[in-house]
Amino acid sequence: MTRTVFLGALTVAGLAAGTGAAGTLDDVKARGTLNCGVTTPLVGFAAPDGNDEWHGFDVAICRAVAAAIIGDPKAVEFVSTSGKTRFTALASGEVDLLARNTSWTFSRDVDLKFTFVGINYYDGQGFMVPKALGVSSAKELDGATVCIQTGTTTELNLADFFRKNNISYEPVPVESNADGQKRYLAGECDTYTTDISGLAATRATFENPGDHVILPEIVSKEPLGPLVRHGDEEWSDVVRWTLNALISAEELGITSANVSEMASAPGNNPEINRLLGTEGNLGEMLGLSADWAVNAISAGGNYGEIFARNIGEDTPIGLSRGLNAQWTDGGLLYSPPFR
Repeated sequence: MTRTVFLGALTVAGLAAGTGAAGTLDDVKARGTLNCGVTTPLVGFAAPDGNDEWHGFDVAICRAVAAAIIGDPKAVEFVSTSGKTRFTALASGEVDLLARNTSWTFSRDVDLKFTFVGINYYDGQGFMVPKALGVSSAKELDGATVCIQTGTTTELNLADFFRKNNISYEPVPVESNADGQKRYLAGECDTYTTDISGLAATRATFENPGDHVILPEIVSKEPLGPLVRHGDEEWSDVVRWTLNALISAEELGITSANVSEMASAPGNNPEINRLLGTEGNLGEMLGLSADWAVNAISAGGNYGEIFARNIGEDTPIGLSRGLNAQWTDGGLLYSPPFR
């Protein structure tokens, strides 16, 4: 289903202006499914299993949104998108929501006419090299061949880093993470560069992950998050507050295991009651049922559960929470209040 034609910024912006009219929420309700754009398979974030069932950190966001709207986390049509096709898929209306490793930038927000509804992963660009190369710092990569995905922020970040450090490189353009992995393992490039999370996910699929090292330098800020088209505030509100519900649920101690019980037996915490729909009318404000957040949290758990299950330290990906810890634990994760 993924389109392969790449449109320039002006064309994408024009498509967004033409298809971003209000009504996405009504369209999803009428269709009975959410069309969600995800990455080309990236283990831990978005990848189908042997039964063509999608799993991953970003997939969980899609399922939570579908559950909030339709009441069914499986009511999702996943559309695999590359760095080149993702924006065309969203702007043209092929997908209702893009939930993949996409960085929030000025030009994507303003020029391409997209609305980032929040940040679900604070990341940064890095470099992976074979341990046998004997390199311990990205500053030692002078003259290196670098596998890099086209149509991504990593291209500019790469050029900036090498220029600032007065070293040279030879780019090896790749179309997708799978292509980059293949070329890197074949020795067609000395190093592969992308977001640290993507490098960790890629390395986890190698036959011998320990033979590859992620270098210590983080050369950019990459705030990753779901995005929708400009011009449909009702829809952006639904996606934004579904993400916030997952973040707040972790902070408030609401899990997939206890959410039903907490909703059926309200306690004395007003914010929990408002979030779970037993007090106030937040669901009505969104055009959803009162139990929208209960459904979203039940779909795959709160943010912490989703992180731990898909990419956490006990998974092959092995990512620590770091900046993605709750603000109460020294991280940057923070939701506006539900009131």
